Amino acid sequence: MTLQLTNTLTRRLEPFQPLEPGRVSIYCCGVTVYDLCHLGHARSYIVWDVLRRYLIWSGYAVTYVQNYTDIDDKILNRAAAEGSSMDAVSERNIEAFVADMGRLNILPADRMPRATSSLAAIRQLIAELEAKGAAYSADGDVYFAVMKHAGYGKLSGRDLAEQQEGASGRTAEAEEARKQHPFDFALWKGAKPGEPSFPSRWGPGRPGWHIECSAMVREELGDTIDIHLGGADLIFPHHENEIAQSEAATGRELARYWLHNGMVNVGGEKMSKSLGNFTTIRALLDSGVSPMTLRLFVLQAHYRKPLDFTAAALDAAASGWKGLNAALALAAPAGDEGGTSPQAEHNASRALSAPLAITPARPAGDASRLPPDLAAARQRFAAAMDDDLNTSAALAVLFELARPLRALAHRLERGDQAAAAEAASAELAARQALLQELAAVLGLKAEALHQASEAGDPATASDAAIEALIEERRAAKASRDFATADRIRAELKEQGIELIDKPGGVTEWLRG
Repeated sequence: MTLQLTNTLTRRLEPFQPLEPGRVSIYCCGVTVYDLCHLGHARSYIVWDVLRRYLIWSGYAVTYVQNYTDIDDKILNRAAAEGSSMDAVSERNIEAFVADMGRLNILPADRMPRATSSLAAIRQLIAELEAKGAAYSADGDVYFAVMKHAGYGKLSGRDLAEQQEGASGRTAEAEEARKQHPFDFALWKGAKPGEPSFPSRWGPGRPGWHIECSAMVREELGDTIDIHLGGADLIFPHHENEIAQSEAATGRELARYWLHNGMVNVGGEKMSKSLGNFTTIRALLDSGVSPMTLRLFVLQAHYRKPLDFTAAALDAAASGWKGLNAALALAAPAGDEGGTSPQAEHNASRALSAPLAITPARPAGDASRLPPDLAAARQRFAAAMDDDLNTSAALAVLFELARPLRALAHRLERGDQAAAAEAASAELAARQALLQELAAVLGLKAEALHQASEAGDPATASDAAIEALIEERRAAKASRDFATADRIRAELKEQGIELIDKPGGVTEWLRG
């Protein structure tokens, strides 16, 4: 099966075909570094990390670029409030970002350009747009003329008659009078008193938000790339404006595939500081939630769907992770329960030489050495991932592989001598190796057992957590998402919970 991805640009599920066989270029919109990263960032960067890992595992040479937006009104406002500087705020939050992503086992990008280091490319792109008549200057500002780009709106599906709200991105209201059309957006902002600025042919100022990414994409990867990533909140205006300005300048398609992840809700409401339900990655992990629990929680839902963050759902993920972690810890080399560093994993993944072959598209390997049941499990995992990154179905395969390993781990803990001999068997070694291989594709790694114990013993998982999973399974079955339903049943079985389906859609459960 060929990898298929839902392309926001075409609104279709499409087979993935890179521009150059065997190579993939990816640009992911990064953070605006004015504050700590929140759960929405965690969701986005975890799912795109999995996409990248899967492409590498599938045999592609991947170049992954993710930017830092380190020039922005929000950064300036934070610096002013703190009596600090734009550079100080940016550096502090870049360091925090690197630390938070490392804790979540997200591979570092191959290159992470900053807007401040790409000013020459930004100015060059604006000059090209002006020369083509797609941009105009006004009193030190430069604007993109949306009426000059016939394809404006093709990503978001909107037309200019519907664009007024939010169309100018982060342009201040005072600038509206200088525009030729109310939907034009700023490429360059003239300097204001007391703000940092940079020289340009239009006078001192700083770039607009959208032009930064267009310039960094071209500088790092060229005029056209394979995949452009981001959250659904970036479709309009940010990605729409990226497409308009890049394609107006080059006359070429900016990206072949546009992928967007769904948003994070908290208890059914949109996450926001004003509602008081805003949670940073750091606060959550520092509260005792293990990084792999959070990663598992994110991957249980399809990346394009909204993700509802609740205490019960997190509790259920913690219980599921404890069982999976016991199996991974058994499979991990002695002394390596904590796994390797993200950079070491990145280096290892780049040198990944021979994951066992599933289809001719994947790296060559000796699949015949796998027992038939393990070969079938590996193929089901690949089929799930090829289906628009169906990580829920892929997790079901991991739980299936983990079941006998987890049982063996418990027997070893009790000092069962027969278990020690069983652990050395060739069949079990093959299962251990496959579990580690597939878990690594999802970025899941064994944690020291005390780190994964925030949910307590699986046998004491809360009734609310179990009921939440049963309700999720019921909804999955109703929408004919049987892979998710099967994954939830397998996950609960790992925790010693047996489900009993009865007529009328009623599901009862018993602790084993």
